[in-house]
Amino acid sequence: MRKTTLILLGALAGTAVTLAVTQPRTLLIGSSAKAAASDTYRQLNLFGDVFERVRADYVDKPDDKKLVESAINGMLAGLDPHSSYMDPKSFDDMQVQTRGEFGGLGIEVTMEDGLIKVVAPIDDTPAAKAGVRANDMITMLDDEAVQGMTLSQAVDKMRGPVNTKIKLTIVRKGVDKPIVLNITRDIIRVKSVRSHPEGNDVGYIRITQFNEQTADGLKQSIADLKNQLGTDKIKGYILDLRNNPGGLLDQAISVSNAFLNKGEIVSTRGRNSDETQRFNARPGGDLTNGKPLIVLINGGSASASEIVAGALQDHKRATLVGTRSFGKGSVQTIIPLGAGNGALRLTTARYYTPSGRSIQAKGIVPDIVVLQDVPDELKTQTDSKGEASLPGHLKAEGTEKSGSQSYVPPDEKNDKALKEAIDLLRGATSNAAFPPKVQTAVPN
Repeated sequence: MRKTTLILLGALAGTAVTLAVTQPRTLLIGSSAKAAASDTYRQLNLFGDVFERVRADYVDKPDDKKLVESAINGMLAGLDPHSSYMDPKSFDDMQVQTRGEFGGLGIEVTMEDGLIKVVAPIDDTPAAKAGVRANDMITMLDDEAVQGMTLSQAVDKMRGPVNTKIKLTIVRKGVDKPIVLNITRDIIRVKSVRSHPEGNDVGYIRITQFNEQTADGLKQSIADLKNQLGTDKIKGYILDLRNNPGGLLDQAISVSNAFLNKGEIVSTRGRNSDETQRFNARPGGDLTNGKPLIVLINGGSASASEIVAGALQDHKRATLVGTRSFGKGSVQTIIPLGAGNGALRLTTARYYTPSGRSIQAKGIVPDIVVLQDVPDELKTQTDSKGEASLPGHLKAEGTEKSGSQSYVPPDEKNDKALKEAIDLLRGATSNAAFPPKVQTAVPN
């Protein structure tokens, strides 16, 4: 029987998916294997005995489904921090997140004083067209009070099938009466790539996650910057991957390829040697025509972000600026368990940069380290503890490193890493690490 699986790369809430198919294997079982199997079945009988005793004698009648789910989660949690069981809703949520699109209204929201506050409507979405504004307070959804709902519950209620309607009751500062809007849901695409010119000669691109929209978003951003600045006038690009928790493997490969013309991007290695996979750049893939490139990373840059940063660093295509990355160097496979049963997230491999580096529990060290000035009230909250600090993490190949600054100033003028990148591209400052010097060919 064939088993369809999803391969996942991401940080703590990992989200990196590509389709794969595993073929059945023929196993020859010797006497020692038979003995091990026999011992395993004895342990399973022990589990059955405990399960039945809990069902029969626990002080309150337990929910059998919750007991089984808890047992499965306990087993997986004992492996590493990234293996887990996803119930049907969690599995559906993960698929929505990786697709980067859903039926909804198109507003970024947060919770404030028990109500839903609009951070901003997304351009050209039903919410924006209906007149929803930043700082609006949503008090009711379809005549149901928001007070008492969690943010997640409210978001779930606002999402729904395309072409269905929902009524929002809004309180707006300066308006005496509540505003009632009837909005028809549409397909909302999560914008994972944002870009803008820095002055008239530098292109800035920020990737917040790697979902199915990312590669196309990056391609569009590069085209937009060329049109806005003029290809000949662009001195270089800044790719900001700070606090990006990861995402789809195929998107990480495509993003890397957008700056590379050849060579290996990443390899994955499982328990068995025949499970090794290598992913290479396509000839002519560099969309920036070889323009200088600086990549910003920090302690919140994980998984798929580290694949991109590692590939560009190993190929001497980019100079990395910031602080050491998170250090999430393992691969998770998502195995659907059938209709209504959710899915299994299981760590099945480690990944390696083109030069053969494993960044597991170590992270990627930038070529130029730049620390931000952190406000006193935030100093205890702005360091990522990193993969190495997670209980039960896969051990590093070599010395482990834990903890790195992950603070990014909200105001660009205070962003020291961004300023360093801009100054390097404009030649206002110099550093031996920029531009990177190709010393030896990276193995393919």
